[in-house]
Amino acid sequence: MLASARNVQAVQEGRSLSESLAATPAELRAATQAITFHVMRHAGLAHEIKQELVARTPPNPWFDALMLVSLALLETAMDAERLQQAGQTVPREWPVYAVHTVVDQAVAAAAGQTAMRSYKGLLNATLRRFTRERDAILAQARKNPEARWNHPDWWIRLLRRAYPSQWQALLEAANQPAPMILRVNRRRATVEQVLAALDEAGIEARAVGASGIALAASKPVQAIPGFAQGWWSVQDASAQKAAELLAPASGMRVLDACCAPGGKAAHLLELADIDLTAIDSDAGRLARVEQNLERLGLGGGRVVLKAADASNLDAWWDGRPFDAVLADVPCTASGIVRRHPDIRWLRREGDIAKTAALQRKIVNALWKTVKPGGRLLYATCSIFPQEGEQQASRFLESHADAVRLPAPGQLLPAGSGEHDFPSDGFFYALFARQA
Repeated sequence: MLASARNVQAVQEGRSLSESLAATPAELRAATQAITFHVMRHAGLAHEIKQELVARTPPNPWFDALMLVSLALLETAMDAERLQQAGQTVPREWPVYAVHTVVDQAVAAAAGQTAMRSYKGLLNATLRRFTRERDAILAQARKNPEARWNHPDWWIRLLRRAYPSQWQALLEAANQPAPMILRVNRRRATVEQVLAALDEAGIEARAVGASGIALAASKPVQAIPGFAQGWWSVQDASAQKAAELLAPASGMRVLDACCAPGGKAAHLLELADIDLTAIDSDAGRLARVEQNLERLGLGGGRVVLKAADASNLDAWWDGRPFDAVLADVPCTASGIVRRHPDIRWLRREGDIAKTAALQRKIVNALWKTVKPGGRLLYATCSIFPQEGEQQASRFLESHADAVRLPAPGQLLPAGSGEHDFPSDGFFYALFARQA
């Protein structure tokens, strides 16, 4: 609980969970991530419950974070009790503890910290009051849309405007943990081969799309057969469409312009014998790309990795045009909230305009590197139209030599109909450059 509170506090201070979890002791990381992700998915409700229960919150960020963790776990514990009493199944992704255990451990956690010791009585009284008055407190708290949907008010408002008949399903889907999807490296294995190995290891899984495998339950990558052998990578079904849409052919010069962590670059190399240039502005993340390619057996002389700003052509481009360009540009990541539940609390409404401007700058520069007859795939992991269809339409209007080709457009993480589980939200627009 203390480790989870530290991570919740990090998000409240504007840091990402990816960053803070990396600093969590290895022996605590898995359990801490499970709890912290759960808290992020219930933070709107937990915050509102706290407001209902504590008239004046002590000016102590430690206390505030531990209170949010405790309330989120306590609400889940009481929900689980009711489901069990009704003979219903408790979702296996819930971190479920007995109600009295949550209360006792929260108080013990506060008592063990000098900065919070004086607040342990308040924490104990608050949590016990919630167990007595839960229904009334929840009814009042859920009048606030942020508590009802566990997303910021501005986020809810934008989705209602963009998707008037789907916004509720989108918000509900965002609060569900994402399924773990593998993309089979066809250079080293087949889907059937990997499925057989998973079955032998007692891991329930099924094929998804051309090269994907969906696991019934997420597992550490080292515990899944074939990781060390480079048989597969972890990549959502929606993200796997990028390389398939760009459709590289052997002999092509291909650019992956914002490549980290390297999943799409690897997929391109798996599909054809190409000359790939992969660039990213973060040299540290580029090192991870190199490691991933090495594990998959995809590195070598035909792959060039460069740390550079994609929009600054003078810094990295040698003037030779590319047959195909993947522009998986920076965005708000609003389509992958299931995998990164802290995103909704870290983003601000004004971020959309900033990322949209950056996207235009990058894509306009990259268009100059596409040879006549070549293709550019614009991709974002966003569900906000300002980073999707509005960008694609604007690009087409400002480039007379661009022809829009068939592509999925906006993929939503709920109700897409392609799978019986929601995949990540992505946007794809494919353009050909006329001779």
